[in-house]
Amino acid sequence: MSVDVVVTATAFMDLTFIGLESVPGPGEERFAGDLIRSPGGGAINAIGAARLGLKAALSVPLGEDLDGRFIREALEAEGIALSTSAGTRTPTTVVMPWGGERAMVTYEPLASTSAAEVAGFEPRAVIVALDQLDLVPDGVRGYATCGDDDARAFAAHPPRDLERARALFVNRREALLITGEETAEKAAERLAERVEIVVVTLGPEGAMARAGGELVRAPGFEMETVDTTGAGDLLCAAFVWADLAGADLELALRWAVLYGSLSVTVPTGAAGALTRERLLKEGSARGLPPLATHKETRA
Repeated sequence: MSVDVVVTATAFMDLTFIGLESVPGPGEERFAGDLIRSPGGGAINAIGAARLGLKAALSVPLGEDLDGRFIREALEAEGIALSTSAGTRTPTTVVMPWGGERAMVTYEPLASTSAAEVAGFEPRAVIVALDQLDLVPDGVRGYATCGDDDARAFAAHPPRDLERARALFVNRREALLITGEETAEKAAERLAERVEIVVVTLGPEGAMARAGGELVRAPGFEMETVDTTGAGDLLCAAFVWADLAGADLELALRWAVLYGSLSVTVPTGAAGALTRERLLKEGSARGLPPLATHKETRA
């Protein structure tokens, strides 16, 4: 099987509390208006890539439990190929959106994906977590994502094999923590010494990207924020889509920022992943230049 992109970043069962009064402190109880189950983590990358027209696969351990079955069925419905070796239990995150941000609590059992499983898909690109750079096959574009746990693990010392990635995606706080720098610009400059492209997301302000000596910025789009979960994952998916289509750095970043921005208007990252047709329509309405070519499928 040949695919455009394989995602190896951990897939979670997201349990999202919608309409919280506030995030509870120690000893407190708060009530939500709803509770939604949805695929999270790397599954959001895969859903975004598939809805943008890429042939996508997810290669992660999932438990043989109800949550694992739920995620498999949801991704199969999206046309996503799966390699989900059985773990003991499915990773789970409780998400509490409130006040334009969210708090999360995660359970992740120890399990891993093998390089052989990834290579078996013959991918053009791989989206990996920051500690999975060894899974990127030689000659394949690697796109590394970062989470709070990765940033803490690599605080003040970026991974040695960062050069295996074509692009690294971090938010402002993660960039500062990993590099020890005091500004996002300085952090991007330092990381760009180790990786071809560095994308630093800036929340409502958009994102910046640095490649060598080039620094480009893409402003954010004002949206009514419901849930920011998965916005960075979808920004990454859209950047990969545009990058594989041959877009230059600034154009890829602008489309990626729009995709991530649009996702926050609904609960859950999976629900926020728009189709390619909807994204192109939204981009055209906002004056974004079209992509010059479309190479989403293998030649």
